[in-house]
Amino acid sequence: MFNAIGRIFRTPDLRRKIGFTLGIVALFRLGSFIPAPFVDFSNVQACLAANQGASGLYELVNLFSGGALLQLSIFALGIMPYITASIIVQLLRVVIPHFETLYKEGQAGQAKLTQYTRYLTIALGVLQSTTLITVARSGALFPSNSAPECSQLITNDAWYAILLMVITMTAGTGLIMWMGELITERGIGNGMSLLIFTSIAAQFPGSLTAIAISRGWDIFAIVLVVGLAVVVAVVFVEQSQRRIPVQYAKRMVGRRTYGGNNTYIPIKVNMAGVVPVIFASSLLYLPALIAQFNQPAAGETPQAWVVWVTNNLTKGDHPLYMLLYFLLIVGFTYFYVAITFNPDEVAENMKKYGGFIPGIRAGRPTAEYLDYVLTRITLPGSMYLGIIALSPLIAFALVGADQNFPFGGASILIIVGVGLETVKQIDAQLQQRHYEGLLR
Repeated sequence: MFNAIGRIFRTPDLRRKIGFTLGIVALFRLGSFIPAPFVDFSNVQACLAANQGASGLYELVNLFSGGALLQLSIFALGIMPYITASIIVQLLRVVIPHFETLYKEGQAGQAKLTQYTRYLTIALGVLQSTTLITVARSGALFPSNSAPECSQLITNDAWYAILLMVITMTAGTGLIMWMGELITERGIGNGMSLLIFTSIAAQFPGSLTAIAISRGWDIFAIVLVVGLAVVVAVVFVEQSQRRIPVQYAKRMVGRRTYGGNNTYIPIKVNMAGVVPVIFASSLLYLPALIAQFNQPAAGETPQAWVVWVTNNLTKGDHPLYMLLYFLLIVGFTYFYVAITFNPDEVAENMKKYGGFIPGIRAGRPTAEYLDYVLTRITLPGSMYLGIIALSPLIAFALVGADQNFPFGGASILIIVGVGLETVKQIDAQLQQRHYEGLLR
């Protein structure tokens, strides 16, 4: 292992790519601590200290921004607008035939879809930055606004100040998107994923320290053991797949023989990745967000539905919240897998090139068989996603760890997934220059 790492730094091209990637990551983290114009940095830090360990409406977005959201920095929105835009463009392929046509056109069509994603990212950046600044001005950005500093985060309420803040945060989103593309082109690849990985990994030391301070070193040790077990389980499931054997008939083209080989279709247990968790979290945030904007004035009685939403759908440890969260993840997993894997298209392509599944007729029976396998393998995958997403709350109930528990939810799925993919990228580049890769 150490010899393989030594070969990485002895290979000039790979060493340059890793150095470039680390430089971009360092700039990305630096921008997460530079406050936006007209933001009172000292008041923001006081509010963060007063709300340490609290779980608010913007927990997921703050996680993906590496803590920059609640600091109101120039990179406050992080990579979340790009993630949302990518998901929207992918879903629009089902609704808009032009998008599906572009997807099938190859590299030229993919470039056009990427351009649409960039435009939508900037539009979402304007919308989300406006919402964030509005919430910060109202003093409702933090879960507990008991500290007087939480209502004085913005030093200037003039229209030009608000406009400058919106432009700055939107430009920060565009800069992050450009950084991710630079890492993909000139670094070790997976630029956007690596920036998300960096944002989430940056939260781990603070979360573990908070657990050690608030709960003691015995609970800290238990959390580490549970976290290691969760990581091992996630790696096992993420690498698990059902391999459906496929045979291709031999065919003569001129004097050459093509086909006749055996291969397989890999169907992963978790084909949806982390997208269902993001969908479910976003949907559950909507009622709480609407209730927050309908809070009564001082001395008035809140409406009944606002009270119900506040009592049942804003606390992650509430049984109803946990049940809805789990069911939404299961439902969104089936929905997302259904729109990303088309059994009819796969069966048609196999038939076109002379492929067939042993024991299954080509055409419609093959599509029905693939749908049968996909439906049944998605059930354990969706339940696995739901359990991993609820693991911070389960840890809270079992070992007393607070909601700083970092080994769960979207964070651990992204950390493990991106980590495995990055190791594969480095291993592939090492094998191009040496007979041995990073892993034996």
